[in-house]
Amino acid sequence: MCIQLALRRSKSVQHQNQRAADDSNQEIKVVSPGAGSMSSSTDTEVKVLSPVDFIQLQQYIDYCRLKVKDVMKEFDADGRLAQHRHGEEEECINEEGFRLFLKEFLEVEDFPADLCQRLFRSFQNSEHTGPDGTGSPAEREVFLKDVSCYFSLLEDGQPRDKLEFTFKLYDKDGNGLLDSSEVDRIIAQMMHAADYLGWDVTELRPVLKDMMTAIDSDGNGTVSLQEWIEGGMNNVPLLVLLGLKMTQKDGQHLWRMKHFNKPVYCNVCQSMLLGLRKQGLCCTCCKYIVHGRCANKNPSPCTRTYVKSKKETGVAAHDWVAGNCDSGKCDRCQKKIRSLHSLTGKRCVWCHTMRHDECVNQEPLECNCGPLRDHILPPWAIYPVIKERDSLKNGCGGGVDDSELQNTTPDGQVLRISPVPDTHPLLVFVNPKSGGKQGERVLRKFQYLLNPRQVYNLSNGGPGPGLHFFRNLLDYRILVCGGDGTVGWILDAIDKANLLVRPPVAVLPLGTGNDLARCLRWGGGYDGMDLGRILKEIEASSQVLMDRWSIQVIPEDSQERGDPVPYEIINNYFSIGVDASIAHRFHMMREKHPQKFNSRMKNKLWYFEFATSETISATCKKLKECLTIECCGIPLDLSGLSLEGVAILNIPSMHGGSNLWGETKKADNKGSDDQQLPEVIVDPDILKTSAQDMSDKRLEVVGLEGAIEMGQIYTGLKSAGRRLAKTSQITIRTNKPLPMQIDGEPWMQPPCTIHITHKNQASMLMAPPARSSSFFNLK
Repeated sequence: MCIQLALRRSKSVQHQNQRAADDSNQEIKVVSPGAGSMSSSTDTEVKVLSPVDFIQLQQYIDYCRLKVKDVMKEFDADGRLAQHRHGEEEECINEEGFRLFLKEFLEVEDFPADLCQRLFRSFQNSEHTGPDGTGSPAEREVFLKDVSCYFSLLEDGQPRDKLEFTFKLYDKDGNGLLDSSEVDRIIAQMMHAADYLGWDVTELRPVLKDMMTAIDSDGNGTVSLQEWIEGGMNNVPLLVLLGLKMTQKDGQHLWRMKHFNKPVYCNVCQSMLLGLRKQGLCCTCCKYIVHGRCANKNPSPCTRTYVKSKKETGVAAHDWVAGNCDSGKCDRCQKKIRSLHSLTGKRCVWCHTMRHDECVNQEPLECNCGPLRDHILPPWAIYPVIKERDSLKNGCGGGVDDSELQNTTPDGQVLRISPVPDTHPLLVFVNPKSGGKQGERVLRKFQYLLNPRQVYNLSNGGPGPGLHFFRNLLDYRILVCGGDGTVGWILDAIDKANLLVRPPVAVLPLGTGNDLARCLRWGGGYDGMDLGRILKEIEASSQVLMDRWSIQVIPEDSQERGDPVPYEIINNYFSIGVDASIAHRFHMMREKHPQKFNSRMKNKLWYFEFATSETISATCKKLKECLTIECCGIPLDLSGLSLEGVAILNIPSMHGGSNLWGETKKADNKGSDDQQLPEVIVDPDILKTSAQDMSDKRLEVVGLEGAIEMGQIYTGLKSAGRRLAKTSQITIRTNKPLPMQIDGEPWMQPPCTIHITHKNQASMLMAPPARSSSFFNLK
């Protein structure tokens, strides 16, 4: 009932958003992807997708694993869905075929029928329907190529691959040529996609028109595949539309379309950007701004990220970008910078100071990298070396390996770091898929605040390139932007990398859960706080050690198939029973219907529903009959306990903030710091006064009576679970299949023996204590 009520409320909010969009004239009218326009006002009303509809569609696409070209194979003559192709030369599909296309592509069983119908009608050409927007089932059809082209523009992938796919999609005779009408259909789908992505299409239309004129240079009315790809790859706005997300060339801008909520001016033509939606392109790294039409007019290069030779290292100079400093204060004369309706003033990419044009060449000319100096790796700290010399110096063979590909110059030289003295360069890893779209926004912000060569998208090659680039530094920090799973990934990579030192790791928590980040005072989730402030907190943080544990799962019957064990290392916790059962059901539902788990609130409501059903069904009742636990060879006596779960803790947080071990009073813990802990403690009286410590090389074992007790601990109605032991080594034997989880990743495990032993300690960064706003706590 809770879930149903929440979903009803969610739908109500969506309807309110849609009405609000209508009231503010922001509703988007879909342009028919065919050559014709819509036949009547009634038909137009039918073929409208609201912004809310498109956002919902994007949420489904974000979780797609298949590519459009893979789904298209199912509509081939020998494919499973071939019978749904209709019309002349079988180029069309009806509404049922369209529904099956979405089901196959999005991998969902319950795509909303009303959204499917509206989306289908948005692709309809007037020639397929009657004057009232209706028609017989056989007549209500859309072009399969138009549908495929549209969705290929929205999915992840490289622009070149998308250009080639869309070309071959419409090249029906396979002769490698498209006529002007076919090219117009591709352009229509690009406009269609851009419209829904919030672009000002009045700006994009002439850009694409100019591109088509340039491609068909001989004026024969046809375009070859080579002409199409070359024209597209040289058109900056089109590349941004096709999803170009990164660049490896120094001096090349990293563009994205942006809506500006205050007057800004183009850095090329110096005129104002106009429009109500996304009016122009902005470089993520240097904030250089241009009209879409001006992006192809050889704008000034992006800021450098390294110097040309080792001789230039240490020469700190400002990198100025002109304009858009309105209302800023000049760093030199301390006077306000006024825009005067044109490009005015300049700002430095590295120290972010602003100056009047006439103050730029005045002292001081040296850049100090501003308030973030301790974290920034400026270009004068990175220089190229010839690979052969560097290889001989380090005693290894020639050639550039995969880890170096992201940090080489266009002529093949390898980049090396010569850090600025008295600084602690920050290596940033961002998981763009964490926290919905939070990861992508954080990635862009750090690419501006720091050197882009310090910031790594984990979707592009993982942590290897970044760790390899920083491997010879002696004093640097790492920031992981993601969930607990992302942090574990980075810690594993540090173990395997050949580093001179193990750098301390800070966490910017994205998404839900984030138990480790909570323990380290970084919070339970990123709430949009200024990243500059977070960087200052990292600067003031302190190093702590965190134990890490090896887990070995040995099946009783090697032939019996179970789920794969997710990890070989425990960073946070391991559990068996009721909480793992809830997590497993949550995980299975999310795998089947990922679009239903796209917000923190929805996730919590689903979790509550599974916890409620687990309370009723009690699938892990009488757990003590199904397992035995030994701590350093001493068996735990579970006979007098009624438990449905057992948790083994390394940190004092679980399930997004629950402290199952509970607090230990400091007064009860006097003198214990100087005493060496025994290998195992099972005495209840001693356990009562034993505090948790993530660096004591001990695990805490806690018993759980059921889902209700878990809820009571989470809400504070109960202080803790049942303390069973504190130990340095654990062996667990099970005699039936049981749900288990490691650090929030659940699986179903057949009968087995589990060994947990200490592996090593990771260096982590603890955030400074939060400042209290209370008058009585002021110092």
